[in-house]
Amino acid sequence: MAGVSVSTVSKIINNYSDISEDTKAKVLEIMRQTGYVPSNSAKTLATKKSNLIGVIFAGKLNVDFTHPFFLGVLNSFKKHMGFLGYDLLFFSNEKFHSVDGDYVARCLHFHVDGCIIVTGQQLEQSITELDLSEIPCIGVDIHLKGKNSGYIMSDNYKMSYKVVEHFYLQGYRELGYIGSTLESDISNMRETGYKDAIENFGLPQNDNWFVNGDNFFESSGYEAMSRMIQSGSLPRAIFAASDLIAIGAMRALKENHLSVPQDVAIIGCDDIEACQYTSPSITTIKQNKDKIGRLASLMLFDLINNQSETVNVVVEPELVIRESCGSGMNLGSIYE
Repeated sequence: MAGVSVSTVSKIINNYSDISEDTKAKVLEIMRQTGYVPSNSAKTLATKKSNLIGVIFAGKLNVDFTHPFFLGVLNSFKKHMGFLGYDLLFFSNEKFHSVDGDYVARCLHFHVDGCIIVTGQQLEQSITELDLSEIPCIGVDIHLKGKNSGYIMSDNYKMSYKVVEHFYLQGYRELGYIGSTLESDISNMRETGYKDAIENFGLPQNDNWFVNGDNFFESSGYEAMSRMIQSGSLPRAIFAASDLIAIGAMRALKENHLSVPQDVAIIGCDDIEACQYTSPSITTIKQNKDKIGRLASLMLFDLINNQSETVNVVVEPELVIRESCGSGMNLGSIYE
């Protein structure tokens, strides 16, 4: 219809500069009149690029869309991948119990250009296979080791040190910890950093004040705190491995007629929005959701386009002081 070659139309669609403005205007007008749109499937076959990014919540136990921290990270990741011209494709793993889904095969089937893998527990073998494949991958709070993979996470060790330091400055000497399941690498890293910091400050350590739940959610914090209360011995201050665990622990304390921070001070982790609206408001370690999501998008983009080698990034945490740790509000909102 336009009287030009297929390659000329292709160049116009892909905005090449070596086509005259008259020819470009003519072809675009015919496209408008006929309602023509390029076939994404054909374009994928021709260019070997789909501009699709796979999103995988790893593990039998995973955070899914229900965890506000990871949801914030993914919102940021989605926005910045969109700026770079990519759409997201979410993979399900509901058949994990009966069939270990082959992520590599599924990624190849959909021609994804790369994947973001979000931390989980009891990881599928196919996650390792995907990590070691040719498909570029970025992990969030999960160590990836493949030659085309990288990861990004907050400095979990340093955040624990910041918590102990702040408790120490507030005069607390009897410190406890509520973590997720023992199978969680993130929770274990935070606990290790916490114990090391307690030792560095020369404080006593009571193993009865270190308890674990089943996950990073409220019910786990509630049940773990209830067990600690029933033991008959409580620390003066507790670091919770997530804000949701802290919220559950505060509920258990309240039901047992104990006050936060008067009886037990609490610091959480993540800085989800709900921390501002609990009573008392929750002091927490802030993980920068927007920064992590943006960095993940740029790291994955560079891997896909061979613009960088494997890169691993550790993001600096911040301590956001509110009411649950017993600090006076005149200390400011951010303690670094």
